[in-house]
Amino acid sequence: MELWLVRHGETTHSAARRIAGWCDPPLTERGRAQAAAVRAQLDGAVFDGVWSSDLQRAVESARLGWGEPRQDRRLRECNFGSWEGSPYEAVDRDHAEVFLEFRAFAIEGGDSHESFRRRVTSFVDQLEPGRHLLFVHGGVIRILTQDLGLDRFVATGSVVGVDWAGRRLLFVREPGASGE
Repeated sequence: MELWLVRHGETTHSAARRIAGWCDPPLTERGRAQAAAVRAQLDGAVFDGVWSSDLQRAVESARLGWGEPRQDRRLRECNFGSWEGSPYEAVDRDHAEVFLEFRAFAIEGGDSHESFRRRVTSFVDQLEPGRHLLFVHGGVIRILTQDLGLDRFVATGSVVGVDWAGRRLLFVREPGASGE
């Protein structure tokens, strides 16, 4: 099974350097352009399923980058609990290791690494064999790729290919510094 993972476009929270787990800030103009730019990378590709998180930043990115997705709540970003909406700097000051290691965490009022991983992999493991396109979030991509050699958050508007059955990374396509 092959997964093409697309990180949604820039949001008002990511532009302002704020954590946006389960809260649902809108895409910025740049974010909409990033999502639309994904379409060219997908041109000619055939997918057995097109999916997105149920959060609107992922749904809108899917619509701009491909078309109408099937939505699934299990593809939501990590629930950052009490950190939701906080500036990156405030959380980094006290909890930088959570984002650097992204393993063995348990966020008050939110997800643990294990609950987040179980939620996301329960979705992936129920997919039929084939190639699937998923419009998701940075944490979802990281949880699926951190043991495949990509243990970091990719930029908004990125496309990452994974051979899920073979547990290997196929490609990482991140937009340039200009967001194109």
